[in-house]
Amino acid sequence: MKIGKPSLSFWQIFNMNVGFLGIQYSFGLQQTAINPIFLYLGATEEMLPILNIAGPVTGLVIQPIIGAMSDKTWSPKWGRRKPYFLIGAIIGSLCLFAFPTSPALWFAVGLLWILDVGNNMAMEPYRAFVGDKLPEKQLSLGYQMQSLFVGAGILLAMGSIVLFQYLFGADSVEEAGKIPKWIYYSFYIGGMLSISTILWSVLKTPEIPPTDEELAEINEARTKPLGERIAKPFLEISKAIKEMPKFMWKLGAVYLFQWYALFVYWQYITPLFMSTMGYGISEAASLSAQMSLTYNIVTMVVALALVPLTLRFGGKKVYALSLVGTGVALFAIPFIHDPWFVLAPMVLFGVGWAAMMGVPYTMVSKVVPQERRGVYMGILNMMIVIPMGIETLSFGPIYKYLLGGNAINAILFAGIFLILAAILAMRLNIKKDIAAIS
Repeated sequence: MKIGKPSLSFWQIFNMNVGFLGIQYSFGLQQTAINPIFLYLGATEEMLPILNIAGPVTGLVIQPIIGAMSDKTWSPKWGRRKPYFLIGAIIGSLCLFAFPTSPALWFAVGLLWILDVGNNMAMEPYRAFVGDKLPEKQLSLGYQMQSLFVGAGILLAMGSIVLFQYLFGADSVEEAGKIPKWIYYSFYIGGMLSISTILWSVLKTPEIPPTDEELAEINEARTKPLGERIAKPFLEISKAIKEMPKFMWKLGAVYLFQWYALFVYWQYITPLFMSTMGYGISEAASLSAQMSLTYNIVTMVVALALVPLTLRFGGKKVYALSLVGTGVALFAIPFIHDPWFVLAPMVLFGVGWAAMMGVPYTMVSKVVPQERRGVYMGILNMMIVIPMGIETLSFGPIYKYLLGGNAINAILFAGIFLILAAILAMRLNIKKDIAAIS
């Protein structure tokens, strides 16, 4: 028998989401600092997509498996989701401490694989964790609070890069094959935040115990032979995909274009500034960090403001309009040659990023069964990493042969894909799809 979930206070929802700060700080470093590190260690621009394949592959494998496993986990001491994102945070912290000391490109690429395993292990159960705890009327607030911490984490990551480059980078001389010392400090802060913020949420937020029926199912699964227990998550994923609500298939089409475009942006914003501003790697990386700083400040400011807008106008309209705004921002950036003027399109990007990180999760949480939320959040994240995987395999040749090896064309290409995503987002109809599965 299912019992209605109690409403939580603002600060309870805040504490529950603090761990996202550390996870997103790490993702912030991946967005802005990892690709410059690859360039420092000798990578060429057309190599960047394939060097980033770790994210899509680990996300595709790790997130749905961890989601399915966490659905069938319960510990009276640690809970259902918390053991997974605690272990993921420990893995991520160790990698962040090691990353800036990478002696060669192959070492940094290998560390990125392990870091992505940790981040994905922490990320997926966290999405389900919020849905587990909150009644439907608070889901929008819960996921937009996560969006706020997405902005805050990336904001701190970008801010640290800008600060340390300003304090310690001016007198440094770039040496081929070596990572500048000023980059180290941002990674060390990330290593500390990754574990400390997760611990805050783990200690501050108890999980809701499973019902008697769920507990009986969990205990029964523990008695199965090892082979069956290993196969169980894969069978759960397969079954969930077959029974997936139509709404999620439509969202998958949106995500195909959205996340392909975002991955292109993150990989080529530093090369873009090297082209349009005439900067070296350090200056371009610092400017891209400043731009990320700007749009994540906007994300923090507008994240919670999107809650009443979503309730009034509907998630579909807010989401689609945000994608249009982000696409317009990418159309503008390549034609701006003054770093100060780039701040204007970053405002649009920040509003879009706030919506992307909150609105789809709110909508999906309403259409999937509560007892299978973990596996469906994992499948939702598969819809993120599959486009990223396609991008890493396909965009290198596209960049070199179709776009003329020009970073300006790469960013314009990403803008077109975001507009296509917005068009597809207008097909999302949550009320119709809820009625279809009721």
